[in-house]
Amino acid sequence: MSFFKGSAPGATCDFLHALYAGEVFLLPPTTASDELAQSVQVMLADALGPDPGAIYCGQSADHFRILGALRKRLFTEADMHAALFRVVESLGHDPKEFLCDPLRLRVVESGGHDNPRAAPVYTPHRDTWYAHPQSLVTWWIPLADTAASETFVFYPDCFARAVANDSHNFEYRAWVEKGWDLKIGWQDREAGRTEHYPGALGPFETGLPRGFACKRGQILVFSGAHFHETLRQTSGRTRFSVDFRLVHAGDLRAGRGAPNVDARARGSAIADYVRGTAIPT
Repeated sequence: MSFFKGSAPGATCDFLHALYAGEVFLLPPTTASDELAQSVQVMLADALGPDPGAIYCGQSADHFRILGALRKRLFTEADMHAALFRVVESLGHDPKEFLCDPLRLRVVESGGHDNPRAAPVYTPHRDTWYAHPQSLVTWWIPLADTAASETFVFYPDCFARAVANDSHNFEYRAWVEKGWDLKIGWQDREAGRTEHYPGALGPFETGLPRGFACKRGQILVFSGAHFHETLRQTSGRTRFSVDFRLVHAGDLRAGRGAPNVDARARGSAIADYVRGTAIPT
């Protein structure tokens, strides 16, 4: 297993095989990824002011409402689906081969770990604990240059080793039965206190963490089975990023993917993935 490779195999099958084995790629910006980062940054500036990173949103109902509307737009609208598929194409992969869990806006504020509503943001987890298949691949793109102290860390020693967790308490249909607010993320200010977000049950042996810094528009790609944790940052600025998740349709059918060492969520999110430009309402 190797981390933060600056180039990836050109063939889709080789790229996915490496990801399923635990490799992590931190790739240079492409025109498509830089345009995506810039367009979302413009949306934030239009909504919050010329320097969104200086805004603290945690205690403001107005800011929460504004960001919620933007999150919904990124997740649901066809032009944003097209933008993320252009990122996939920019690395030489055919979007038609994939199912997609669309764009999410991530907001990590300076000192945000002190806000009880934001507690799930900082819970160590695997993305697969949310009822995603083992072939899940996460694509993460920062909207501005970001220091290593402001991103997140992986625990590679846990990739193929079970971590005590409560994913068995997560049932996908119950998660979305009242609508798409939880799936889109942070449409309800109290969700962090009232809903079940799967996480690790400590203490646990993590081994050496692996962190990273990145530039705007860089593309971090990793298996959804990786155990990782958002850092508690105190930079004085809010960190904004977007991410989306892909599952290769052929690998899903064939049962290919990363090893499942401890994911026990019930149900499956795959029925609600996007192929093309429409999502359920």
